[in-house]
Amino acid sequence: MSERLSLPEKTFLHVGCGPLRLDPLTGHAQRFKGFSASQWRELRLDIDPQVAPDVLGSMTDMASVPDGSMDAIYSSHNIEHLYPHEVPQALAEFKRVLRSDGIVVMTCPDLQSVCAQVADDKLTETAYVSAAGPISPLDILYGLRPAMAAGNLFMSHRCGFTLKVLLGTLQDAGFLKVLGRRRPKQFELWALACMADIDDARLKELAWEFFP
Repeated sequence: MSERLSLPEKTFLHVGCGPLRLDPLTGHAQRFKGFSASQWRELRLDIDPQVAPDVLGSMTDMASVPDGSMDAIYSSHNIEHLYPHEVPQALAEFKRVLRSDGIVVMTCPDLQSVCAQVADDKLTETAYVSAAGPISPLDILYGLRPAMAAGNLFMSHRCGFTLKVLLGTLQDAGFLKVLGRRRPKQFELWALACMADIDDARLKELAWEFFP
């Protein structure tokens, strides 16, 4: 485990980062306009040492990240890798490391749209093509098969969400304001969760800033 970190202001924790960086200089930040401003510093956390994270650790145990040190958390397609009973543990860790006005920006698979494909008997057909290659509903439900076949079992999926369940889970974890969006054509959900009880106008401003 890494040593505890001394951090500057305006830092977001990129949880389950994989090889991705959102630093504007890399070009990856173009999709994530909320974190592309120069005042943000990205701190990358991942359980896989091969992706060279700044902090090596699990979402359920981020002990190297100090309490109340993060302005935001970005979590992209990793909460589904947890077992259901681990999700509250991870969200408790998110709350622990966030400042009192911190936010979580999260995206994960939309099981409602994926299951519509399964119901249409398209379980192994290509739903879309990603940078990693063709993705089927089976990959979205259980994890990317080529990566797992190559030995990367960190890619396996162990739980899943509809928008209603995701927002309810965030509320049950104690986030005071939540807002979500389905993107059925992309088979994904987006959610914004706030530590503070901000007004609805500010919540919508943040969604406009951070949602694609």
